[in-house]
Amino acid sequence: MNSQVNLEKQPKKAENRISIRKIFPSILENISVLLIVLFLFVPLFWIFLTSFKPYEEVFTTSIFFQPTLENYLAVFSSSFDLGKYYSNSTIVVVVTLIITLVVSVLASYSLSRFEIPGKQVIMFGILATQFIPLIINVIPYFVMFRNLGLLDTTLGLIIVNLGHTIPYAIWLIKGFMDRIPIAIEEQASIDGASRLRIIWSILLPLAKPGIITASVFCFVIIWNEFMFALILTNREAVTLPVALQFFIGEEGVIWNQMAAAGTLFVLPTVVFMLLVRKQFVQGMTSGSIK
Repeated sequence: MNSQVNLEKQPKKAENRISIRKIFPSILENISVLLIVLFLFVPLFWIFLTSFKPYEEVFTTSIFFQPTLENYLAVFSSSFDLGKYYSNSTIVVVVTLIITLVVSVLASYSLSRFEIPGKQVIMFGILATQFIPLIINVIPYFVMFRNLGLLDTTLGLIIVNLGHTIPYAIWLIKGFMDRIPIAIEEQASIDGASRLRIIWSILLPLAKPGIITASVFCFVIIWNEFMFALILTNREAVTLPVALQFFIGEEGVIWNQMAAAGTLFVLPTVVFMLLVRKQFVQGMTSGSIK
């Protein structure tokens, strides 16, 4: 009788060990994800809280305080002129992104489908532009734009950003173009579709996840660009990342107003990511699966 009870207990103990082995990795994974989320989002949350704090509460660690909108009113006042910096950043981002996507899609299609002499050399040359430290280009850009009268203009910033985003987008989108079967294009061509019709009606929808992924990365690169905007602008074409330093003065940093401006600066990126999050995730996952 005792031996029968012991035999019944042994399978239960084995099942418990197996269940613990299965549960422990999932618990460890969830804790790791939670720590990463806290590490990434707690600073953003603290900046958001600081944007509503009066100046005397900025250096306190309490999350309980009397919130105020004075910081946002100060940011939108004529003394800071947030609208001007926002419009400059928006113009640079929108124009650069449109040109980047048009050029990159056509270039990626050509490099993916046509037998171009020296294609590998061209691809390596495009990739090599990403190896060059950006700081090396500052003086050549400054001298060239000074001679052309493009200093302190949004056009100058657009040209600079195009040099960064087009090579990156070509490499990214070409990878998605290569995965699209050429038989689809051949069938459409037999049916009488033109080359542009094939690109617009067939390739673009199929490569949409890759194009969205490239758009997200290029948007972040352009929107956050600081170094060239700092050096090549002075007053008229100043963008929002450069304008944030205006809260640093001789008497110190106006942290609460800087936090308010920083919150408004992050907002377009958050909205853009929410709008394209499904396509972005699809593009990132399909890029890792053949």
